[in-house]
Amino acid sequence: MSTGDSVLGEADLSLIHALQMAPRASWTQLSSVLGATPDTLARRWDHLTAGGYAWSSLLAARHGADAMLYAWVELECVAGAAETTAVEVSGDACTLGVHQVTGDADLVLLVVCPDLYALDDYLARRIRRLSGVIRSRTQVVTRLHNRPYRSRIEQLTPSQIQLLRGITHGDGRARTPAREQARERAARGRAQLTELDHRIVAELAGDARRSAAELARQCGTSESTVRRRLDALSAGGALHHHCLPAPRFSGRPVWAMVTTDVPPLDVPATVAALARLRQTRLVTSVTGPHNLSLALWLRTVDELHEVTASLVRAAPALRIAGTALSLRTHKIGAQVLGPDGRRLHHVRPATPA
Repeated sequence: MSTGDSVLGEADLSLIHALQMAPRASWTQLSSVLGATPDTLARRWDHLTAGGYAWSSLLAARHGADAMLYAWVELECVAGAAETTAVEVSGDACTLGVHQVTGDADLVLLVVCPDLYALDDYLARRIRRLSGVIRSRTQVVTRLHNRPYRSRIEQLTPSQIQLLRGITHGDGRARTPAREQARERAARGRAQLTELDHRIVAELAGDARRSAAELARQCGTSESTVRRRLDALSAGGALHHHCLPAPRFSGRPVWAMVTTDVPPLDVPATVAALARLRQTRLVTSVTGPHNLSLALWLRTVDELHEVTASLVRAAPALRIAGTALSLRTHKIGAQVLGPDGRRLHHVRPATPA
């Protein structure tokens, strides 16, 4: 059973793949890799983003010097209130995923907060006061084994990938000895997000390709400062980049969550095996009765059976504890999706006071 309306073309997927590797590469740089003129690439990307078929976004992976805290929150709603509640929580800056699902829960949220205190405050002051929510269940993510909502588009050829890596270092700016040295220094230390960094990232949440000049105007600083801070944050792993096609049009429109049990000593080998599977998007160690939760994107509903069998074959120590399928995805990262599956708008991340 398929739930997808259409699939993006090969040229579109190649462009998205290239931007996943080099979010801020110039159209001229990408032209030499993709074999299309800069104007053609710019028009194609404008069509994809304006139509809500794809997006490129940057989000903070840290608050100050500390890693952000993630949690899965399951909500049971009053009859008929699931969609209204989903729309409401999709507007919250701390929700990075809102899925209306089958199973015991009505909604599954991926929530990100600076720390446990902020998570408790969000649950107490926001979630438990929603009129449509009967009860909630929270599983804190104790380890994030890969990047949230990463994509596994593999459209470019090996030669194109090599060429793209040769002309950029991930943000689209040409390699120079000075920039390489700056990146190496940042990579050796932990990149700490300052108030300015959070303002820059907030501006990039809706469009990771906004120019340094525009960012400088919005943040009240210089272009060189913007470039220097983005270099340092990228090198230090302080940013999550989301360049994704809208799932309904990607060829993998079905979101699923699989909860599993894995003996603690077998977790590293199990995670490594699961990460190699094309369908796995997010692998998390969690608190609660089951210690590993996986988020998947599937081609069809029927594929869930095949994938769970593949999980067990790839990681024999793993035991499937439960599965849930999304009836509708309301939000991915900072992007809010409409009933037709296309991006409507983004929610600006909260910046420190």
